[in-house]
Amino acid sequence: MDQNAEENTVATESQSGKSNLIKGSAWMTAGSIFSRILGAIYIIPWNIWFGSALTATLANALFAKGYNIYSLFLIISTAGIPGAISKQIAHYNALNEYSAGNQLFKQGLKIMTWMGIISAAVMYFGAPFLAQWFAGGSVHAIPVLRALAIALLVIPLMSLMRGYFQGYAQMAPSAISQFIEQVARVIYMLAATYFIMQVQKGSYVSAVTQSTFAAFIGAVFGLGILVFYFVKQLPHLHKLSRNSKHELDVSNKNFFTEIMHQAVPFIVLDSGIVLFQLFDQSTFNTMMASFQHLSQNALNSMYALFAFNANKLIMIVVSLSTAMAVTAIPLLSSAYSRDNQAEIQEQIANILQLFFLIMIPAAFGMYAVAKPLYILFYRYNQLGVYLLQFSSIVAIFLGLFTVLSAVLQGLYQNKMAIKYFLVGFVVKMLVQYPCILIFSVFGPLLATVIGMAVTCWLMLRFLKKRFAFRLQQSVNRTCGIFMISVLMLCAILVFDFIAYNSFASTGRLWAIILLIIEVVLGILIYGYLILKTRLGEKILGHRLRLLRNKLRIK
Repeated sequence: MDQNAEENTVATESQSGKSNLIKGSAWMTAGSIFSRILGAIYIIPWNIWFGSALTATLANALFAKGYNIYSLFLIISTAGIPGAISKQIAHYNALNEYSAGNQLFKQGLKIMTWMGIISAAVMYFGAPFLAQWFAGGSVHAIPVLRALAIALLVIPLMSLMRGYFQGYAQMAPSAISQFIEQVARVIYMLAATYFIMQVQKGSYVSAVTQSTFAAFIGAVFGLGILVFYFVKQLPHLHKLSRNSKHELDVSNKNFFTEIMHQAVPFIVLDSGIVLFQLFDQSTFNTMMASFQHLSQNALNSMYALFAFNANKLIMIVVSLSTAMAVTAIPLLSSAYSRDNQAEIQEQIANILQLFFLIMIPAAFGMYAVAKPLYILFYRYNQLGVYLLQFSSIVAIFLGLFTVLSAVLQGLYQNKMAIKYFLVGFVVKMLVQYPCILIFSVFGPLLATVIGMAVTCWLMLRFLKKRFAFRLQQSVNRTCGIFMISVLMLCAILVFDFIAYNSFASTGRLWAIILLIIEVVLGILIYGYLILKTRLGEKILGHRLRLLRNKLRIK
């Protein structure tokens, strides 16, 4: 009886963890996807209002250079603390020490306030130096960096509050605030750009500067939503705190040391993709110029094709993995705190399988619709289309790195996660020049794939050895997902080829029509096959079985 009861408990916890993973991922995915889509759609009118294709491309390059530097400062200013707070609050909640988690949160608020002020000041006053070293000495980047610096005063606090809610496995406040933040940001940047470029007939530098200042506007609105949810839940949070065990001596506990100990790995790993992009930004023009005689404008235009144009679109796909990573960390931390090895093994397998179930078809789908998608956002450019297709494959490796590093952090394997990332980054640095020499503008992307592949392989090998999760099951199901995705990819590519050869148009209207048809076709093919093979319900459970029965798919 005791053994049966124990098995039932393990099964219940496993199903609960799986349900929380799916539910949390759904909220974070929805918020992240809507935000990313909105953050990409603005590009259409934004580029049109700049007038010529060259001006739009230069504006994109300037925007990308400023944002890459800002992204690194943003990660440093938050110091990985939101992720650490999420992880540790889940740890204390699992031990019924809610009051300790609240003390941790209060300490985090103080740290975040000062980190925001210091980071904003360094970025604002150090803008000339940063532009010189990381933006090719462009004086145009200085006002852009200073406009972005203002947002650092608000975003660390907003990120901390998101981490607090995520520690309680409440993903809705984070998702909704993320969406509202993006809406406010896009409205401001479009209004400012239209006024500067269309009404005033001003400089593209001024338009980009105001577009980046929109990050501050969005952050204010996002923080406001989180404060609203926090105030609304205060009575419930106070009740949990009062009913805590109170066995930890929080007065003597050095929360600052604890926060920083957990935060440092988040800084390194959260900045992983950004560091890869900054390395591209710092080396691409120099390396290309060493064997091709091109003007600065030509080099910036080539850089913009993969670093802004393609990257802006593939980050929609990568955000899927970010949503899963945010959900996975507190769930794994909670299981680790209870020393529940069975649940840890189950969670690792669930996270990987859910990732591939969503990520592979999303990346392959973007590859298939690259031509109409690129035309819709940026006008027709065959090289741009090829770069978007290649970047879609890169997205799988970026996403897998995001998820695996989150899994290792949730399981308190921070040193190993950092070690494997650094190995991959060194590999990227070593192969960058030969890749650019041989493959030109595709070189930085190929170097990223090689570096990330090495990192992901090392992380998977460690997880298998340390936690003995069901790797073979995950591999088998991933192979099934891959084959179904390939069938979907081939069908769309054939349709796309016939459509563009039947109607030789590269206009936006035809691109929109084709994009809608191809997206629907892809969803129908993948959806039918994933239900027909019953692969989806093996990963997501009874929800898809009910859907399959409802659709009468045998």
